[in-house]
Amino acid sequence: MDDNVHMKAPALRFPVVSLSAEYLTIGCLMRRNILAYKAPPNNEGYDLICIHPEPKKVTKQVRVQVKSRYQTDCDRAFGVKAKSFDSFDYLIVVFLNIGNFYRRPKMGNGRCEPEFYTLPNEFIRANHHIVKSGFDKVLTKGLDLAKYKNDPGFELIAASLGIEYPIRR
Repeated sequence: MDDNVHMKAPALRFPVVSLSAEYLTIGCLMRRNILAYKAPPNNEGYDLICIHPEPKKVTKQVRVQVKSRYQTDCDRAFGVKAKSFDSFDYLIVVFLNIGNFYRRPKMGNGRCEPEFYTLPNEFIRANHHIVKSGFDKVLTKGLDLAKYKNDPGFELIAASLGIEYPIRR
């Protein structure tokens, strides 16, 4: 019997696609008038720093950790270590939805618009699990995340920083 039959396929790594999650998130936050800066690479616990666009007016900052999944047909879970809980205020998980990787598509290839979920630290703590494989994960499948998705989620950070929606007065 071939020894390779029982070997699990190696994980696919797409560093450019993974990095895009942070830059897409920065763009969405800045579109909402939230000034967002990327932390240095491999910074522990957070990836972005968000501040009010008028820093003399408000000096508070919000630390954001960004996680991503590129597969449209993923299980909607993502890894996050419990030891990082005190390092971020919000975690934004970006489902990049670049295509189906786990099963054959019924119709089309699974490509669709990315989805952003801005999850407060308390939500991450409450939904954190250590799964059979020993990995720390947040399981979101079956949860109602509508209030955290896309613009409503970004509004949570805007509210934390006291940033009003940009309108003409």
